[in-house]
Amino acid sequence: MSTPAADYIQAYMPKREPKLARCALLLIDLQYATGSRVGALGRKMAAEGSHITDHRFERIETLVLPNSIKLANAFRKAGRPVVYVTVGAATPQALDAPIHMRMMFVEFKNYEGSREHEILDEIKPLPGDYVVRKTTNGAFASSGIDSLLRALECDQVYMTGVSTNMCVEATAREAADRGYLVSLVEDACGTTHKDLHDNTMRNFQRLYGRVCSTEQALGELGLGSSTQ
Repeated sequence: MSTPAADYIQAYMPKREPKLARCALLLIDLQYATGSRVGALGRKMAAEGSHITDHRFERIETLVLPNSIKLANAFRKAGRPVVYVTVGAATPQALDAPIHMRMMFVEFKNYEGSREHEILDEIKPLPGDYVVRKTTNGAFASSGIDSLLRALECDQVYMTGVSTNMCVEATAREAADRGYLVSLVEDACGTTHKDLHDNTMRNFQRLYGRVCSTEQALGELGLGSSTQ
């Protein structure tokens, strides 16, 4: 899904063509804590008899993971950086995290070294990939991702992961405000409520950046449409 920005906003958005030689793939928060129905969030909802996260986990399983894997493999094959962003604390007490994030980190046991903090087995980083940890919704506020991307000479990023309207969107906005050309891969992002996902995709195209599908991303970067 790609919803055009309003004409009066579109008129002020310069045309910037994606260039593979300047691109990196960012995979956001694909971890057990909130990215799997067998992780902390999924177990909590199941114990409470809640179905509120059904859409979230179904989308992760059927779209976010398969398409993120497809993109990661294509970027690796092309020799382009694959950067995993994780969210979580350094210790079980989460004292290195901002106050508004601590309660969730502590309850979900989301800290370095815990199973909940781990990246999902289906999409584990491979040798040569990069992993940065953040403690805030946006990666640029609490990690070295900006320094990493600039060292890699990447000023264009494609983004996938969860949650669309939280950590994905916050990181995407931060990147755009720092001059990056940001492309949100719509069918490789997910969140708990469809309307929140759709609203993020619609709003992001208003001055911040671009929205595309997995197939569009692969096609415009010359990576083909059948990379597995």
